[in-house]
Amino acid sequence: MVKAVVGEETQLKLIEDRLSQSRLPVGLVIGKLVSALDRGFIFDLVPTPPNDARESACSLIETLKDDKKKGPKSKSQPADSPSSLQIDHDWIAEHARQVARMLVGGMKVIGIYIWVSDSVFKNSTIMLSQTLKGVAEATPLPETDWEERLLIHICYSPMRWTCRTCTWTSNITSSSLRPCDFKMGRVLTSLQTFKCNYNFNLRLPICHESASNVQTLSDSLRQGIYHHAKELKDARAVIDGDLVVNDEPSTSDGVHEVELLLPFMKDTYAEACSRKDVLGVLVFKGSVCSFAYLNSKEPISQAVTDIKRDIIMSLQSRLDIICDEAYGDVGPADDVSQEASDGISTDKPVSQLVLQLLRKECSLSFPRRVFVPWLAGTYICDYLQPSETLEVLKDHCVELMSMEAPSDASTILEPEIDAPSLVTKSFWDVAIPFNSASSSPLGKSGIDPREESSKKSTKSNNLNIMGAILFLLLSILVGSVLYVVRGSRT
Repeated sequence: MVKAVVGEETQLKLIEDRLSQSRLPVGLVIGKLVSALDRGFIFDLVPTPPNDARESACSLIETLKDDKKKGPKSKSQPADSPSSLQIDHDWIAEHARQVARMLVGGMKVIGIYIWVSDSVFKNSTIMLSQTLKGVAEATPLPETDWEERLLIHICYSPMRWTCRTCTWTSNITSSSLRPCDFKMGRVLTSLQTFKCNYNFNLRLPICHESASNVQTLSDSLRQGIYHHAKELKDARAVIDGDLVVNDEPSTSDGVHEVELLLPFMKDTYAEACSRKDVLGVLVFKGSVCSFAYLNSKEPISQAVTDIKRDIIMSLQSRLDIICDEAYGDVGPADDVSQEASDGISTDKPVSQLVLQLLRKECSLSFPRRVFVPWLAGTYICDYLQPSETLEVLKDHCVELMSMEAPSDASTILEPEIDAPSLVTKSFWDVAIPFNSASSSPLGKSGIDPREESSKKSTKSNNLNIMGAILFLLLSILVGSVLYVVRGSRT
């Protein structure tokens, strides 16, 4: 449980000036909750932009007394009459979901902030708790049985910062607000940077049982990512050439290079289909670049955990982006069909493509990850489709993160040369790499690949036998010649 919160002083002082000139009194809290230290760290506050109708996500409504409801508001009525907030929970939750995609390891959406007077805040605690609940559901914390978020109240008369924590049970049915200590200090300058380039090559079998249950392509891939996450959890880490074996804090500066070593273990996901009929294989491969930021008081093992979570979250985010954009496209000439190979000739979204209907080979490119400079040398990320340019990236930074777009494109990191890609193949394409068939067990010549493989094996064996016989005859001939020559000398 968080007992104290420290906010980045330099950034929060700038936010005070921004709030006095803005009409956006609500937004997200970006930072990190460290359960081992019972502390929370705030990096920045990001205002929630207006919705599609250009309306603010939060507005003030006046609640008049019963004796004032029937008539017009009298001049004797106090100016600070009871008021409360009207908040668009869904819009703030959607904003939190999209911002969470742009955050790297060690950075999370950890709550919301509100800029109102004390009286309005007291009248709106239930509304604010519901908003926090929506944010928690949109950005769940991994591997925890409880959810905790921060509620930052910034009072403008007088200017005062207060912090409360809101905690739910695992099913987020009930919540409790309690105050906690809040102060400003140096947070960003004390962060340690960790970087990892992770290469993967996953082969996910498509079993007859899963295909007959009308399992979609996105569901199968999501399940494969889930199983790989369990394997990645047990991976050992090498940081700056040294194997991580203890939980001591990292004290050196600079960027620490992380390498993950997967254990030698059986693929439980593939083993589940080993005794069943395999119709095809999903080949999911590529490279993921990951950053993680660690507080100086956290153990170095936390950086490894954050790197692993960031890799999995990055893969899931790319899949979500493809599915979201596919749902928004209309017509057979959509972007998804253009990005995929000729094997997909359908106007359905990727999330609705049924595995058993993919008779031809299908190839799909995932968005590549790019990194944008943020605060005090840190980076946030975004994802670009193959057809998108950096202009889209700048728009996302301004709209979602309320930050100035980078004017110098050279400051944007594009480390993923080979972005993740997905290829669906038949079982025999993977089992027999030299076979060019893609849609059925029969090759282009109409012959069963297994029969072709058997013929090739037979020819190879015959050649080996003939070679052995020729070598034996040559040895006998050379031996005879040597025997005759030696006898003539004697």
